[in-house]
Amino acid sequence: MWLRALRPTQWIKNGVVFAGLVFGGKLLDPFACAQATLAFMVFCLVSSGFYLINDVVDRQADARHPLKRLRPVAAGEIAVRRALAAGVVLIAAALSGGLVLGRSFFLAVVAYALLMAGYNLWCKRVVILDVFVIAAGFVIRAAAGALAVDVTISPWLLICTMLLALLIAFGKRRHEFVSLPEARNHRRNLEHYSLTLLDQCVAVTAMGSLLVYGLYTFDAESVPPDHRLMLTVPLVAYGIFRYLFLLYHKGDGGAPETMLVTDRPLLMTLGAWALLVGALFYAS
Repeated sequence: MWLRALRPTQWIKNGVVFAGLVFGGKLLDPFACAQATLAFMVFCLVSSGFYLINDVVDRQADARHPLKRLRPVAAGEIAVRRALAAGVVLIAAALSGGLVLGRSFFLAVVAYALLMAGYNLWCKRVVILDVFVIAAGFVIRAAAGALAVDVTISPWLLICTMLLALLIAFGKRRHEFVSLPEARNHRRNLEHYSLTLLDQCVAVTAMGSLLVYGLYTFDAESVPPDHRLMLTVPLVAYGIFRYLFLLYHKGDGGAPETMLVTDRPLLMTLGAWALLVGALFYAS
């Protein structure tokens, strides 16, 4: 019950904190790996804390949702006060853990916590702003991961992170808009979206993600100087196109974190990309 409320399947999103470790050239440094792992755990704590608080805030709307009504808080399995208390404890524990990794990382965790608080209380009700706040959360986590291992992360990589997060967030909004009857009753700001707008946003962010990643592979200072990282561009392109195929032709997109590990072609593409990036960065 409590494990479901913490949503461990969502922790995969916190994997973005390892970007600095990998692309900063410290993957083979045991101490840096330990620091990055601790950073990952900190963000798992703070994200689970806010999931509990969000479930309390949205419990009435979730009770009318065909899937969210099964969440422990919405279903009445966990009392509101207990969920709030647990959420606060997890966030406090995350902030305490953040101090271990230094002042800069701690401030990044604080910024993320404030961002999520703003999202839960107001931003998620504002059209367009809601997905930008989600994307900002990914950027903060990527930057925090770099701070944890003391590397400088490329601005190109941060922009690419933002665009990919926007793509996934707009894709999720589109899935909700299309698949849920009376979608506005389940997410208030969906009434301000239209299918045309969401399709255009998905197209723009997909194109932007691929373009910026391509630029990163040969223009960033931290990549191999012989431009060998460009060999990974076809895999990224295929991954994006596969996601669009699943979104438009399979009706997926509502749970991108599940899609990533259940769709075999997408999972194999991610694995091949990770192996190729590792080989190109660290093989000598």
